[in-house]
Parts: sequence; structure tokens; C-alpha cells
Amino acid sequence: MKRREFSMHLVASAVGAATLSVGGAADAQSDFIEGTHFVKLSQPGPAPVSGKVEVVEFFWYGCPHCYAFEPSLDTWQKKLPADVEFRRIPVAFREAPFVAHQRIYFALDAMGLVDALHRKVFSAIHLDRLRLDKLPEIVDFVSKNGVDGAKFSEAFNSFSVQTKIRQAKQLSEVYRIDGVPTLGIQARFYTSVSLAGSPERTLAVADSLIQRSRKKI
Repeated sequence: MKRREFSMHLVASAVGAATLSVGGAADAQSDFIEGTHFVKLSQPGPAPVSGKVEVVEFFWYGCPHCYAFEPSLDTWQKKLPADVEFRRIPVAFREAPFVAHQRIYFALDAMGLVDALHRKVFSAIHLDRLRLDKLPEIVDFVSKNGVDGAKFSEAFNSFSVQTKIRQAKQLSEVYRIDGVPTLGIQARFYTSVSLAGSPERTLAVADSLIQRSRKKI
């Protein structure tokens, strides 16, 4: 979803991508064209210090395309080989409601609750039509899902979360992110559903770019 499309994020027809298997992504076409299916950064960022190939998903909880992509992406990332490191980065194209949604993700991450609640946040916004852009509503939501509201509020407002928001902005600038969902690979390439054409092809392009990053080509 591009910046200009965010006003349409509640249109139900946007949530139409089917859940796809990792096997399907692996079997998809492997010959992808630079500038069509993926972009090579003209100024690559620094390589991850871990020595692994890094894959970053840039997303926004309010984006219907991110919501539709999540089941396929989650299955895929859980089966990545040991030399690939995956992480998610929530983006903010403006203050509201993006920053509140960034804080939700980073607070959940700090509390070790991403696996338990990440998909539930998506569902709350897209199925239950909650905005989750004000702390009282957010605390009510997490409390109903078994999370200590006071501890969550502390994490939500913490210096650590604010630091991660700044780092997210910096990384988004490295990749020149102007739409989500986008997958960045090794601070050298990115692809997206809008570039690749479908969730399945996006993951297949990502697999190809991981291979290229291993070979440093």
C-alpha cells in the first residue's frame, strides 16, 4: 500500500490476497527483473553485524495489504534457514495513527508477546474495527488478551520503544520506503506485493534475493 492509498485502508475489497504456502513460494518463477520485480538500492546500507542475511518486513497494522500478507509471510519466515535473520519494522508515514501502532509493536516485542498478539492486533483493527490509536483503548485490548495493562503502558511509553521508533525511521530511509508491505533484504534490495504481483511471487523474489545476498552479487 502506497502512502496515497492509506485513506482506503478500510475498504474490504482490498483484503483479497489468499493465504499461500511456503512451498508455493519456493516453486514460483526464479528469474526476476531488477526494476520490475525488485529494486536494488543505489546506496546500500551497512551489512548486519550478525553476519547473517537480514530480511526486514516494513508494515503498518492499519494496512489491509499487510494484514492479507501476514499469514503467508509468517509461515515463510518461520521456515527460513539458520543463516537468515528476519525482523519486522512498523513504519510511520505521519504521526497518527502510525506512531501509536509502532509503539504497540515495539512494546509487544519488548515484552516477548509478538508471537501471541501480533496477529490479534491486525484482527482487532481489520475485523473488529478498533482504531487502537489511543493508549486507553490499546490497554483495554491487551488486558482482554491477558496482558498486564500497567506493564504494557510502561513499555509503550518507555525510552527503549522511543529509541526503536527512531531506528525504524532511519532504516525506512535507507530503503526509501514509500509503501507497505515491503521486504528489504540485506540493506541492498527490496521487493513488495505491488512490485512482484502477488504474495506468492513476493516471497519467491525474496528467496532469490537472499540467494544473491549470500553470493554477494
